[in-house]
Amino acid sequence: MEDDFGGGTINRTIELKRIFFLSLGILLFALVYYAPPWSDAVDPMGQHFTLTREGKGALAVFLLAGTWWVFEVVPIGVTSLAIGVLQALYLIRPAKVAFKDFMDPSVMFIFASIVIGLVFTKTGLTKRLAYKMLVVVGEKTSMIYLGCFFVTSALAHIMAHTAVAATIYPLLLSIYALYGEGDKQTKFGKGLFIGMAYVAGAGSIVTLLGAARGAVAIGFYNDIVGQNISFFQLTYYMLPIGWIMTLLLWGFFMIFLKPEKKVIPGLREKARRLSAELGAITQKEITATVIVFGCIIAMALRSFVPALQPIDKTAIILISTILFFITGILDLDDLEEIPWNIILLFAGAMSIGFCLWETGAAKWMAVNWLVMFKESTWFVFIMGIAFFLMIMTNFIMNVAAISIVLPVALVIAPYLGVAPEVILFASLVTAGMPFLLLVGAAPNAIAYDSRQFSTGEFFLYGIPASIILMIVTGFAVYVLWPLMGMPVTMGG
Repeated sequence: MEDDFGGGTINRTIELKRIFFLSLGILLFALVYYAPPWSDAVDPMGQHFTLTREGKGALAVFLLAGTWWVFEVVPIGVTSLAIGVLQALYLIRPAKVAFKDFMDPSVMFIFASIVIGLVFTKTGLTKRLAYKMLVVVGEKTSMIYLGCFFVTSALAHIMAHTAVAATIYPLLLSIYALYGEGDKQTKFGKGLFIGMAYVAGAGSIVTLLGAARGAVAIGFYNDIVGQNISFFQLTYYMLPIGWIMTLLLWGFFMIFLKPEKKVIPGLREKARRLSAELGAITQKEITATVIVFGCIIAMALRSFVPALQPIDKTAIILISTILFFITGILDLDDLEEIPWNIILLFAGAMSIGFCLWETGAAKWMAVNWLVMFKESTWFVFIMGIAFFLMIMTNFIMNVAAISIVLPVALVIAPYLGVAPEVILFASLVTAGMPFLLLVGAAPNAIAYDSRQFSTGEFFLYGIPASIILMIVTGFAVYVLWPLMGMPVTMGG
């Protein structure tokens, strides 16, 4: 009876907490939406940016969604549906526009990446790779962490970090299965999957192949400043930062989520035995590998082959999904294995991102934030931009965040004597590592599918991780990049 009573009390507490945060989200929406008009944002050139009724509505939806996502008051995909519904009901954007974002190419890219992960699992490639990796890294859980993080970060240099996460995720599931705790949540499980998400971001900043944000930012930079940044110039400055963050994140998880077991006795031998039991590589495994690497090479070549540049990377990666069904690797039943909750999460994130952008709400926030630093020192100004981007990219796609913030920052920079290069690179560092919310990046959402952590836990671990990111960015801006030859002040 005591157990029943205790369980009932816990359930009531959880339900009260859910109702509280559900109501808080609605209250924040109402307070912002029905508030009197807010004053204009004014940039240093004297240009006014008005927050329209639609813009205020976008901010209201943004606050409701953020609250519901963090505290998971309803399934995260359902919160995404609320984003589209509220835009349509309150005439913030037409329903046709709001819901069209749910099938944006970026959402379809995530879908195709998840299908690749599904194929790796179904064909047995995942287990084959996991066992080979465990034979190399051994039985220490600290080395398993390091091995998984190293592979994830390195792969994100040469392929989109979403595809990396989708590929590595089933491999981590196979590794975790050998930890001996079943589906139970453990510190090792949390560290393994959250770490994969964080490190995928760290690795993706190193080259233009890791994510679209780099190419977009360089495009803006070229238009505004009139200088081009080459593929290798970006890698020269970003390589040390990406790997410093990868190693620091490994240390971070060894402190905050230190595995319960120091070693998994007999793991190396077990991995060898399981690998041998898989036998020779099958025809389906070979076919899947050829299809996936064909798509990865085609996407990578887009940066170097002018004829391929007009072709969207989503179209290329979706070829893999089509071929998986044509070749019989997947069938209709496999579509039921797709985590649609995760797909909907990103669909909603795209919708709120475009909503903030198109209504001018994001621009209004960016100008209001950045003009606060117009009288500050060059270092404070740069760190202010980096911090704002880090927060914004947790809520809206990082390409949109950069598109909003970078043009404003590059206009203000000359007033403070700040060199444009350092603004570009500092922006790319923090925009690439959203550690607070699942919607910040696809790897975050893919990791969540492991059920090893809640959205609230992800947010809480993300706070110290984001502080580390800001410290590393400050070190790069003030010490490392000037030593490497990057000008940080005009004439510097």
